[in-house]
Amino acid sequence: MSISLFNLTKAFGAAAIVDDLSLEIGDGEFVVFLGPSGCGKTTTLRMIAGLEQPSAGDIRIDGQCVNNIPPQRRDVAMVFQSYALYPHLTVAQNIAYPLRVRKLAASAIQKQVSQTAALLEIEPLLARRPRDLSGGERQRVALARAIVRHPRAFLMDEPLSNLDAKLRLQTRGELKRLQQTLATTTVYVTHDQAEAMTLGNRVAVMNRGKLQQFDTPLEIYDRPANRFVAEFVGSPGMNLIDGRIDLSQRVFVSDGLSVALTEELLNRTSGRNACTFGVRPEHVRVSTIQSNHWAPVTVYVTELMGSETFVIVETGSQKIIARTPGGFRADSGRSAWISFDLTKAQLFERDTGRRL
Repeated sequence: MSISLFNLTKAFGAAAIVDDLSLEIGDGEFVVFLGPSGCGKTTTLRMIAGLEQPSAGDIRIDGQCVNNIPPQRRDVAMVFQSYALYPHLTVAQNIAYPLRVRKLAASAIQKQVSQTAALLEIEPLLARRPRDLSGGERQRVALARAIVRHPRAFLMDEPLSNLDAKLRLQTRGELKRLQQTLATTTVYVTHDQAEAMTLGNRVAVMNRGKLQQFDTPLEIYDRPANRFVAEFVGSPGMNLIDGRIDLSQRVFVSDGLSVALTEELLNRTSGRNACTFGVRPEHVRVSTIQSNHWAPVTVYVTELMGSETFVIVETGSQKIIARTPGGFRADSGRSAWISFDLTKAQLFERDTGRRL
């Protein structure tokens, strides 16, 4: 199933929660809507499902406009954050519910429930009730109830957000394997960038109702379309340093920092003066041994993370985060020197935030 959104808008009063959104999701694709709370991602999902009516624009499924088609006739299955299981029914009865509504024969229902339970490895749970299950087990049951209908698309609204960190990581891997096995078009909503980057074939980054970038996870990470994407995607986000280009010296200059630019970066500026220099923490090198070719800084604080250490340094009024190996140590207040991998650096327009 392909899903196309054309100039989709949803307004509540004067506020546009989704603002002129257009994108296309291919058959069998796993697309993630990523953004902060209130950016419009869940509202978009609910409009695709038919639970919200667009204020303007079209939703097309396999080329057919479905704006006026009720949810039950769109052949999509929604998986909610809250699991939404019936507490008085067993796991088997919860999974079977969509098939009973369709009035399938009892033998066909039993066969499909057994096959789906085997796929999700929850056969031992079939006789239990939701109150007897862990959060991860309840989420598998909710997924099984969606899968058993063999819908043409899955719509998932932050389905892992109620799980603890370890279980979320495990279930994330299972979800990806499941989607690849079923090859069913999936639209997934989350504010967790790790989920977005690991699950999606493509990611739609949203902010304040507007689409900021729609691309592969690697493209979004390496070449963010604007400052918002650069800061939001990545943990920590990209270092963004406001300054100006000194074309005569071929350097980027900021408070306490001067960076010699490559020809490729200079060409991007097109003669602009004011801009923002961006670089990911893993592309910042830090040393406590003085080098004349590196910029002098002062260690502000180090954060030990086990396999890696985040080093926050100060230069003038700027703070810059570097991702270093776990064995790196430097006391606060110590002098240090930094350099940047300029092949990975970005420049952004100061006024619009657009990547140059």
